[in-house]
Order: sequence, then structure tokens, then C-alpha cells
Amino acid sequence: MTTEEQIAKFKTVWNDLRAEVGKIIVGHDDIVEGTLIAIFSGGHVLLEGVPGLGKTLLVRTLSEALDLSFNRIQFTPDLMPSDILGTNLVVESPEGRREFQFQRGPIFAHLLLADEINRATPKTQSAMLEAMQEKSVTAGGEIRRLAEPFFVMATQNPIDQEGTYPLPEAQLDRFFFKLVVGYPSAADLTEVLNRTTEGDKPTVRRVLDGATLMEFQKLVRGVPAPTPVKDYAVRLVLATHPKTDTAQPITDQYLRFGSSPRGAQSMLLAGKARALTQGRFNVSFEDIRSVALPVLRHRLILNFEAEAEAVTSDHIVREILKKVPKAAEALPA
Repeated sequence: MTTEEQIAKFKTVWNDLRAEVGKIIVGHDDIVEGTLIAIFSGGHVLLEGVPGLGKTLLVRTLSEALDLSFNRIQFTPDLMPSDILGTNLVVESPEGRREFQFQRGPIFAHLLLADEINRATPKTQSAMLEAMQEKSVTAGGEIRRLAEPFFVMATQNPIDQEGTYPLPEAQLDRFFFKLVVGYPSAADLTEVLNRTTEGDKPTVRRVLDGATLMEFQKLVRGVPAPTPVKDYAVRLVLATHPKTDTAQPITDQYLRFGSSPRGAQSMLLAGKARALTQGRFNVSFEDIRSVALPVLRHRLILNFEAEAEAVTSDHIVREILKKVPKAAEALPA
């Protein structure tokens, strides 16, 4: 299959997925697009928004449109790591002997919905770290590989304080995108009422299987990125590091720490996936700019002054995008 045929097939599948998700999800086009870009890039997604906006419904709908195994975990303060990963149980063999047998937990699925992930304790949250980065689980002294492709779609509620535990920076950094789900417009809310209070629920058709998805992930990685575009992504990430030669004034004023190298990796991969959705086999500056906010917003650590003045990471990223020029400049050694 030629590259042109692969791009055409990608666009067809992309449009079909958007159409199937659109049968259930009203509006939120940017959230749906961001989630699909992360999936085609092989990354995990953190969805943040107040209750009732359709975060869990979006992930469930995606699981119906993708021919992949799906599990859901409701995170609660009393959830234990073994409830996620699995545990060794004593079982009796046909010969009457007792032996340990590993019972797999719900993490052994292609698509995992971690619902209200910030309600679990740090001990339980840390059980996700190896799975999200290494795509494996170590239990009982044995490393067990997870099925591929493997994605974690997590949701969290930003307004609840009681009974919640903020995700540590190390875990936030493992999320490819952080997408903020906002309120629907009046027209969208009216359509939600029409769909949910009248008639039958539409059926979502399966569009994409795991093997084809992994082929598309290889195609995404094969999209060429010109050196000036790579340099632009690098300069955007370096501009988030305070007290350095590449820092912007707003960075020095409001940030304690900037983005990790994963931010640059995610930005370039997401830019490649976005280019394919536009029917292009090359990454542009605009591709990088359009994905910079969901890539960087959760990778910036604000200082006390930012919190006192209610300055958000979104505001800082937007200011950096205004200040960092597209034209390549000599990077400091």
C-alpha cells in the first residue's frame, strides 16, 4: 500500500470514528479530536471536568467504536493496588495440591477507563505508573506484559476536595494530553435533551480493530517533521523552564518547574497525527501550536505567586505561544 493510500485510509477511518462518536456525544468536538489524536499517537488521556459533562460516556462510546477489550475501574479511597493489577491466590490443582495462581486485574485490557482517578490514595495511584510507561505489570516477582495497544483514559473532577488526592507530577507526566471538558452551549444542551429523553439510544458501529490501529500508529511515527518544526517544539518546551536563558518573563515569574522531555515528544507525535487528519504527510508549525496546550498544561508546576494571583497554566502556555517565534534561532549549547 502506497503512502497516499495509507493517508486516504487513515482519513476514512478518522471520519468514521468521529461520526460514530458523534451519534452519542453532542458537541465537544475539540475533546473528541484530542482524544482520537492521543489514541492514534499511542498516548494516555486525562479528562478533567465537573460531573455530568459526558467524560465517562465519551470513553465508553470510544470503547464501542474500537474493537478492543475494555475495562472500567471506579477509583475510591479504599481501592487497593491489587484491585487494579491482580493478585496471587491459593488454588487447588486437579491433583489436590495447593499452589499460587495469578488472577489478573482489570488493568489487563486494551482500553482502561480510570474513573475519578484522583479519588484513590497515592499508594493505589502509583500502581498505574509502570503500566502507563512500560506497558507491563510486575506482581509476584514476575513481569507480565499488557495487551497492545494499551490506553488509559482517566477522568477527574476539579471541584471536589474532600476524599481526593491530587495526582503526583510523575503520573501527570505520563498522560499524553490533559483535556478540559467545558459546559455545552444552549444548542448542544437542547440536543442532549432531545437524544436522551426521546426515542431509543443509537447503536455505535465498530470501526477499528487493534491490529489496524497499531498500523496507523506506525504511520503517525513515519510522518516527516522538518528540522525548523522540531526546533520550534524544542524552543516551546525550553521556554517553560524558569531561570534559564530560554525562559520567558512569565515563566520566571510564575513557574517552579517546566515541562519534561516527554512534553516535546508528545507535542511532535500529536502534531504528526494532526497532520494526517488534515490529509498531509508532513508536520507544520500550526500542528505544533494546536496541540501545545493539551500537551503542556499538566506538565507545568506553578509557584506560590501564580496560585496567589490565580494564574493558570493555560494562561502561561498561551503567552509562551505568543512570545516564542516560529523562525529557527540558534539554541544555547
